[in-house]
Amino acid sequence: MAKTKIEKIASIEEEIKQLENKKKRLIQEQKEQERKDRTNRLCKRMGFIEKLLPDTIPLTEEQFKTFVEQTIATDHSRRILDGLTAQNAATAPVQGAGTAGRDNTQPAVKTAQTAQEGGAGGGAEQG
Repeated sequence: MAKTKIEKIASIEEEIKQLENKKKRLIQEQKEQERKDRTNRLCKRMGFIEKLLPDTIPLTEEQFKTFVEQTIATDHSRRILDGLTAQNAATAPVQGAGTAGRDNTQPAVKTAQTAQEGGAGGGAEQG
């Protein structure tokens, strides 16, 4: 009962479809996990800010944005962030490719640079 070449081709095409669907599912799962990780990170960090600075809780979004731009996006903060980013870069090979592929430190660097270079309007569009 040997398969004909046409049957073999059909079988391989079916396998290709299954693998493509599996690839799509895995990509979707990866994106979902990245969204969950980001949401978790944002919640933890914002909770930490509210814990340290409870007076920021009643601020409007615009007031909070102004506060962050005028206090965090400073040259001093930039130097601290650069030092921490350099530490992360130095330890990245030790941590492995799993965290390097997720680009954990880059969004904060981009946001600080945008806020510093672009002023008030530059950092708000990040997301």
